[in-house]
Amino acid sequence: MNDARSDSFPAAADARTVQNALNVLGDKQKKNLLARLFPFLGPAFIASVAYVDPGNFATNIQGGAQFGYLLIWVIVASNLMAMLVQALSAKLGLVTGKNLAEHCREQFPKPVVFAMWVLMEIVAMSTDLAEFLGAALGFQLLMGVPLLVGALLTGVATILILGLERYGFRPMEAVISSMVALIALCYLAETFIVKPDWGLVLHSAFVPRFAGGESVFLACGILGATVMPHAIFLHSALMQGRIVVRDKARLQSLYRFELVDVVIAMGIASCVNAAMLIMAAATFHATGHGAVAGIEEAYRTLEPLLGSSAKWIFGLSLLVSGLSSSTVGTSAGQVIMQGFLERHIPIWIRRLVTMAPPLLVIAAGLDPTRTLVLSQVVLSFGLPFAVIPLVMFTRRADIMGELVNRRLTTLAATLVAAIIVVLNVYLVYKTLL
Repeated sequence: MNDARSDSFPAAADARTVQNALNVLGDKQKKNLLARLFPFLGPAFIASVAYVDPGNFATNIQGGAQFGYLLIWVIVASNLMAMLVQALSAKLGLVTGKNLAEHCREQFPKPVVFAMWVLMEIVAMSTDLAEFLGAALGFQLLMGVPLLVGALLTGVATILILGLERYGFRPMEAVISSMVALIALCYLAETFIVKPDWGLVLHSAFVPRFAGGESVFLACGILGATVMPHAIFLHSALMQGRIVVRDKARLQSLYRFELVDVVIAMGIASCVNAAMLIMAAATFHATGHGAVAGIEEAYRTLEPLLGSSAKWIFGLSLLVSGLSSSTVGTSAGQVIMQGFLERHIPIWIRRLVTMAPPLLVIAAGLDPTRTLVLSQVVLSFGLPFAVIPLVMFTRRADIMGELVNRRLTTLAATLVAAIIVVLNVYLVYKTLL
């Protein structure tokens, strides 16, 4: 994501952010906690966009409409996994100055590197398919334009947002963080409107349960839509050279600040995901509309059930989610190609190329919501190939130095990787029966 400005001087906003961060790390800035924390916030918020993209809308709406509050625990567990994984990704880029894809290129044989690049490109395309379709649906639902026109508007909008990269990392972080905040506000409003059964919500958040093969399928979709491979690669790249310190004490302090960034950003993403499922459960499942599985149908059904304000809030959140996540997904694709192959193409060309799959889906008349859910399942298959290398590298002292994983951290991360693999194997078994 940094390649567009790698040969230029940092923008003024970037320079101020870096200097303020160094002042905080050097105890030269005796301000309140929020002011001290502010220079370090941003990277995790960009990564967190992947956790509130339109794929989450599709899987959470289907999960809530069909099974009520049953799968809230999957969201809670997935976001706890996400916090750990994203923290390790941030640490890898922060400590080594190299992103995950670059480490894979250096540590693995060339055939393996090439195979991983191909797989991650497929994952990136699946990601972009969900995000692009979601934004196009948002334009269609809010403006009444054909889905194809919404797709073209999405392409133009994301290219314009990506153009902010030439002005440094801070403007992009500010825009994406504002979009995340808007999505969160939309779902906060939705939650107040639907008035869910909070006792049942809390019970479902901490009691793991399934209800047949379809619930497992949707659980894997929720996992794939939450812990996302491209976000793991991207987060490590976002930390490269953002704030550079060398001595052990400052590096550890910097990492603690970035942990706070991760916890806040992923915590917001978790609440948004839970609110999506809660809205669907309280609105559709509880009123006998469990067959509502599509985003378009959910949008239309919200008005007679909850009033026009809920419908428009939902459409706005979908549009903002699609635009922000599609922008971030395109940047992640650049990081993946540059890291694995030491090659990159102009980002606007990548944007145009990755528009092809969603345009084909629209032209073929495929069901957008089902396509979104299937794309999230594809993402869950790609997760082990991001999580396992991340655990391998962050547990090695020769790579991580003083910030190498503790044994408990490595154990927890290994458990996360194992859960992902087991869920995917079970999904294949149930799907093929």
